[in-house]
Amino acid sequence: MNQGFAVGLLALLCLLPEAPALAASRAMWTWEAESYAMVEDPAVADEAIAYLKSQKVDTVYLYADAYRGRNLIVEQPQLYRAFIEKLHGKRMKVYALLGSAYLNTENYVLPDYREQAEAMFRRVVEYNASVPATARFDGANLDIEPHILDEWNDSTRLRLLHGFLDMSAAVMRIKREHGATLAVGPAIPFWLDGIELEWNGRTRPVSEHTINIYDYVALMDYRDKAEGSDSILSHAASEIAYANEVGKKVVIGLEVSSNDIDKVTFHEEGPKVFEQEVRKVERALRNEPSFDGFAIHHYRAWRRWAAQYWE
Repeated sequence: MNQGFAVGLLALLCLLPEAPALAASRAMWTWEAESYAMVEDPAVADEAIAYLKSQKVDTVYLYADAYRGRNLIVEQPQLYRAFIEKLHGKRMKVYALLGSAYLNTENYVLPDYREQAEAMFRRVVEYNASVPATARFDGANLDIEPHILDEWNDSTRLRLLHGFLDMSAAVMRIKREHGATLAVGPAIPFWLDGIELEWNGRTRPVSEHTINIYDYVALMDYRDKAEGSDSILSHAASEIAYANEVGKKVVIGLEVSSNDIDKVTFHEEGPKVFEQEVRKVERALRNEPSFDGFAIHHYRAWRRWAAQYWE
């Protein structure tokens, strides 16, 4: 290529407008009743998919365990297969949401409940192995939170967090043993980076142990502003930096449910402020290798919240 032509071409390219960055992925936690309704009723499924796409959601954290005496992923797996295939047909991803207030799964960090925790995850892995690729879960999200146990306090938290890490290691061992490829990660509070714990001979923040174990973490980064002190970005900084180092992913979790503590949710601020703050976070993190979009808590709350501002 002629050197003068190359220099001219480079100068021209520099004058072209920068291509807009692709919007970050948005996942939404979808709990028991809503997930079962979508899985069981094609009309509910179609309406939900259309709604989620209109809200720029491309990933559904779909509950996939027992509820009110039934366990559809075991008893009627064809229902999950049909719904997941439908979501994939709309270019959406599906993660199995595991963890439930109904089942009190916070207990799963306790040794006496380890067998139940492993069985919960193994059912998803076995489901994936039994269906074609078009019907498989793309990932799993574990919402097992030891800090909501009644026995959680300053004197018990290290033991309970140790149990959480042991449970996590057991889950990932099942993934490896089955040769499963789905991305697996937990929902964790941002403040785990402030608790150091010795586990498997290494002392480090619990957040780092957790990132080391899993493929990704969904960071429950529940604040209603992007920047400054006590903000989404400030609380995600250490997890993003560490995940960059070790080649893992971080999804930023945001809350829209009502809460007595205003700063943990966008409930009072509304969708316009939510979108403004999300864009700030996206601009700040878009070049970070570990940043993997957002997860919003949760489907029913979002619909009620958003509807208030449309009326």
